[in-house]
Amino acid sequence: MNVYISPCPIETTLNLIGNKWKIIIVRDLLNGTKRFGELKKSVSVTKNQNISQKVLTQNLRELEEAKIIKRKIYAEVPPRVEYSLTTLGKSLDVVLHSLETWGEHYKKKY
Repeated sequence: MNVYISPCPIETTLNLIGNKWKIIIVRDLLNGTKRFGELKKSVSVTKNQNISQKVLTQNLRELEEAKIIKRKIYAEVPPRVEYSLTTLGKSLDVVLHSLETWGEHYKKKY
């Protein structure tokens, strides 16, 4: 995922988290560490659609490459993998809160 850093900070942000699933993944990880299956379930319920394993994996890899999430692999059989937000990822809480506030305002008006 070569991240395009735009001269416009809004465009840079959207390049990093602005697709159909990433913002929901980040939102779910703001509540704490999750395993792959937990994320797949929580993301699918929110969007009322099922995210495929391939698409979730791709989005998680891109968020990891962008240093927004981190992946921890445990040396167990079967292997256990957990995902959590980095400090940078946690800083998106303010962005998500602003989106939530705006969305609530919009829902009340329309």
